[in-house]
Amino acid sequence: MAKHTPLSDDFIRIIEARHHDPFTVLGAHSKGKKTTIRCFLPHTQKAWLSDKQPLQRIEGTDLFEWTGPSDEISIPYGIYRTADSGDLAEHIDPYSFPPQLSEYDLHLFSEGKHWHAYRILGAHIHTVDGITGTLFATWAPSASRVSVTGDFNQWDGRTHPMRVWGGSGVWELFIPDVAPGEVYKFEIRNEHDGSLHSKLDPYGQQSELRPRTGSIVSAPSTHKWGDDAWMSTREQADWLHQPHSVYEVHLGSWQRDEQGNFLSYRELANRLVPYVKDLGFTHIELLPITEHPLDISWGYQTTGYFSPTSRFGSPDDFRYFVDQCHQAGIGIILDWVPGHFPKDAHGLARFDGSALYEHADPRQGEHQDWGTLIFNYGRSEVTNFLLSSAFFWLEEFHLDGLRVDAVASMLYLDYSREEGEWLPNEHGGRENLEVISFLQHMNSVLHAEHPGCIIAAEESTSYPMVSRPSSMGGLGFSMKWNMGWMHDILEYMKEDPINRQYHHDSLTFGLLYAFTENFVLPFSHDEVVHGKKSMLYKMPGDEWQQFANLRLLYTFMYTYPGKKLLFMGSEFAQGLEWNCEQDLEWHVMDYPKHQGMHALVKDLNHLYKESSALYQYDFDPQGFEWLDCNDGTQSILSYIRRNGDEFMICIFNFTPVPRENYRLGVPAAGHYEIALNSDSGYYAGSNFHNHTSFDSQPQPWMDKPYSVVLNLPPMSGLVLKLK
Repeated sequence: MAKHTPLSDDFIRIIEARHHDPFTVLGAHSKGKKTTIRCFLPHTQKAWLSDKQPLQRIEGTDLFEWTGPSDEISIPYGIYRTADSGDLAEHIDPYSFPPQLSEYDLHLFSEGKHWHAYRILGAHIHTVDGITGTLFATWAPSASRVSVTGDFNQWDGRTHPMRVWGGSGVWELFIPDVAPGEVYKFEIRNEHDGSLHSKLDPYGQQSELRPRTGSIVSAPSTHKWGDDAWMSTREQADWLHQPHSVYEVHLGSWQRDEQGNFLSYRELANRLVPYVKDLGFTHIELLPITEHPLDISWGYQTTGYFSPTSRFGSPDDFRYFVDQCHQAGIGIILDWVPGHFPKDAHGLARFDGSALYEHADPRQGEHQDWGTLIFNYGRSEVTNFLLSSAFFWLEEFHLDGLRVDAVASMLYLDYSREEGEWLPNEHGGRENLEVISFLQHMNSVLHAEHPGCIIAAEESTSYPMVSRPSSMGGLGFSMKWNMGWMHDILEYMKEDPINRQYHHDSLTFGLLYAFTENFVLPFSHDEVVHGKKSMLYKMPGDEWQQFANLRLLYTFMYTYPGKKLLFMGSEFAQGLEWNCEQDLEWHVMDYPKHQGMHALVKDLNHLYKESSALYQYDFDPQGFEWLDCNDGTQSILSYIRRNGDEFMICIFNFTPVPRENYRLGVPAAGHYEIALNSDSGYYAGSNFHNHTSFDSQPQPWMDKPYSVVLNLPPMSGLVLKLK
């Protein structure tokens, strides 16, 4: 017979799924020599303890109880039950386990100092007293109740409410028998208005394939890394003085299979890695592969800061991809987005019913341009979330660095805002002091803990000392994208050559600031979309001139001070703008001019890597010397790149007019040969008549004691070296 027990307020709150501390009601409670076990079991007809002792239903409820001598029960205990469907089920009661998180971990997290918060928050396979299940934990300080929901409990938020750790705002629950592959979410009840929110796990390490939005309990990695030699070498790497040539890739549209479907991480490892190795790039930079709901956001509207997108496979599949890159001698950089996040209802936005990860005031908390929300960098748990994400990618996936997106939007409170639409800092200024502090701290600890890693900033303003150590007052990034140089040189190249003489300073102005930062020279994805045209079709003139201009531009970039970055498809002069919904125009590689461009990029990469004069002092004025920066009338530019006694002479003709018998100053007597000629017939150039080598003459020129005389092909770049 059912037990008649008056319903206490605690019972009612359990039944109505609004109890903030379910462990005070559920589980085993001893008093004297008696123990009461209480369970809440919706969708259940009958229930027993594992030793066959029946649990009595509290009349009119789905609460079940057993009371008996304490020595008759062992904890943790199992429960058998007959479901409404008539099926017999068995489980270990989650409410028979003590807390699993440590107070020390929670203290570090609350202080914003837990670099590995992803190891305690989220969902982790866990074993207690020989019983294996999943330990769930999340941060939701404005919740009155948080539950784990999934197929394992029919997505019923009443079934698995979590315990909260005092004032930390962290909720946890260990659920036995929940195995890898289970889909789950957190159901959160806001303490102020009672609203319910079904959310993905912010620390989830695997996600469902869009359009589904659940998190997945990720299996512990079984990948056996084979990159020990790479990782050891990287720790000792002097990246300031090494070649750094980056191939920027959007994995969803580099190549697809015959049916137009995405390639998997493993298929990409077998196709992309050999391709990049052959081309000679030192690194691959991935547009965000952090989980995101919308393909056409290119990954920049991230919802899964700890989850490699499931579009291409599992986390271990991604580990395999990285491992294959490393074994091929290629580094991996991830485009990482700590500047904003989307408003999707299943994501971080108003996670516990309050503005938790974002600022509540839209003047601080929303990017109107992008329709996204801005992190509250003044909240230690939020900066801990972001810092932990950075550590996660470097440690769990052996990535070699991060490219931090849209840093300018983080640094300035008035970014893309009109007067009255932003709030000044405590000193009345426009700088976001909390962001500055966060970036300085992040960069200092990442560089200290992961020697050899590269953290690059996409920062489009003149903010000072972006790539200078935080100890000197800088932001501490390894490198900064040189957006000013990129803009100036592309605007120059768009000009009809007949007008370039009037814009010659666009070629030379960048050297006034070239060594104020550790610059990357980027021709990135942003330059080949939204009506900006492909790199090829930015160039003026007929088809021959367009290809010649582009070969000239790439030769200029590869010899100019700074590290290099080129977006996929640009290496073979794709004609169409990049479209993230289809693969690249690989068919154009059947045509000689595109083959020539591909061959040029390959040779430029190898020349760059093999010539220390072209990379040793990319960030130091001792590696650069003008020969002639004033020949604007003929649109000719020449300079020397050097590393001590080793030097390369670079000369560029930015017009379609060949210049015969052009005298060029050289610093030493000897026999000079052309190391690269962008006009070579091998690159589908005009192959304008020229010698391949020259003896210097003792005639001073351009403030040099010697000179050579050569023919400058039209629209060309030449690189000379002393044999």
